Amino acid sequence: MKLNVGGIDRILRIVVGIMLIGLAATGTVGWWGWLGVVPLATGLFRFCPMYRLLGMSTCPVQNKA
Repeated sequence: MKLNVGGIDRILRIVVGIMLIGLAATGTVGWWGWLGVVPLATGLFRFCPMYRLLGMSTCPVQNKA
């Protein structure tokens, strides 16, 4: 699995994911807040399947994997 999520992108995904999950857990937003799991996971694993489909990358590191 090739890394394709860079530094600032990663931080934003993690923050937004945690915020959405927190809002859903407190009942502030509806069930859709649990979709925050997706940006949280992509930020933690530094891999976004959609970026791969589109041929994009925000990661400056070019690994050999």
